This record gives sequence, structure tokens and C-alpha cells, in this order.
Amino acid sequence: MRSVTLRRPRLPRTRRGQRRLVQAVMAGCVLALLPATWMYTVTGDRLRTTADVPRTDVAVVFGAGLWDGEPSPYLAHRLDAAAKLYRQGRVEVVLVTGDNSREDYDEPDAMRGYLTRHGVPDGRIVSDYAGFDTWDSCVRAKRIFGVDEAVLISQGFHIRRAVALCEAAGVASYGVGVDAVHDVTWYYGGTREIFAAGKAALDAAFRPDPRFLGPREPGVERALAWAEDPLRQPGGRRRP
Repeated sequence: MRSVTLRRPRLPRTRRGQRRLVQAVMAGCVLALLPATWMYTVTGDRLRTTADVPRTDVAVVFGAGLWDGEPSPYLAHRLDAAAKLYRQGRVEVVLVTGDNSREDYDEPDAMRGYLTRHGVPDGRIVSDYAGFDTWDSCVRAKRIFGVDEAVLISQGFHIRRAVALCEAAGVASYGVGVDAVHDVTWYYGGTREIFAAGKAALDAAFRPDPRFLGPREPGVERALAWAEDPLRQPGGRRRP
């Protein structure tokens, strides 16, 4: 049996070659960091907390996985923040956007059920069943649901990308990054964002259509009208 000897890569021996190698490495690092730098620049003054986010008609909650048909802990934290904003009167309508690409996996309906159990009326919730990724969710919020301004809710490691992409899609956005335990999922999410930033920059630059677009839906307009109906308010009466 022949043995295989692995050769180490040869480093340049001349000063010029070494200098070019260092320059190439530095250029690669700069290119890798450009998308993240773009995200931080775009979102520098757009991040808030549930305590100081400006009042906005619509909050957008991005899907983050289900466990046995119920929102994962990370998604539950996002929904808790949305419910809190609703109770504080900072938002009127919650747009839940997630994956429903197969019959046995329905993020938006699970999110709706969670919100209603935590005090958000069903009439104030709008479901986007084709939010397959962040860019798709942002584009559909603008082009399908007519959202021009929104509070976006996600984990801290994801919120800058969400705000940058929704701004690129035409949705004036504030981002609320909810707290999360620094567990394996958190570290995975943070690492994933390094690579996702590159795709986000390309999406913002070339603005592709989402995987599924479809016709305009009046769900948000109806939910806002529902919210403004005095008969929907406690003790409210319609004018004669």
C-alpha cells in the first residue's frame, strides 16, 4: 500500500512575494467585512428597545422555527416583545411572517396562536405564509401588504440585517433586538450572520423578487381599520 505524503503549501520566499501575500490576505479580509460594515452603517440609528421605540402602526415578527408545532424559545421571545408593544399601545397590528412551505409546518399560524394567548386580538394579527427568508419577508411586507413603516422584531444577532433589508425594500424600519440566552443556538446565529451579510448585500443591491410574490393582500389595511373601529374598543360606541 502506497503512502501519501501531504505537502505543506509553500510560502513566498522573497520580500515582494511575502508583501503580495499579506496584501491579498488584507484585501480578502476587507472584502469579507464590507457587507457587515454596510449593515452597521445603514442601521446605526435605527435600533431601539421596547421601552423607547417610536409608535408605529405595524410590527413585523420574523419566524424562527417551531418545536412540536409551537414557537421555539427564540421565536417566543420575539412574540413576547410584539405582545408587549401592543399592550403598551406602541403598535396596532402585528404582521407575522414565516415558512408554510409544507402542510405539516406552519410558522405564521403558530405565531398567531401564541399572540392571541398573550393578549393580542386575532383581528390585529396578519399572517404572511411565504416569508421564507428575511429578504422575502421585507419585500412582501412592502409589495403585498402595503407596509411603508414598521417596527421589526428579532434577536440581536439578526436585527441589523432585518432592518437593512427592509430599508432596501422600501420599508422605513426601526429594529427591536430581543434578549436571548447565549447558548449554542445564539452562537450559531451570530456566526451565520457573518455569511448571511454577504447575501443580504447582494439582495439589497440587485433586489430580486421573492420566491413567491402573488397578488396584493388587504390584511394590514383591514386590521388597522379593525383597530380604529370604536365598537372594537372597550366601552366604545359607533357614532349615530
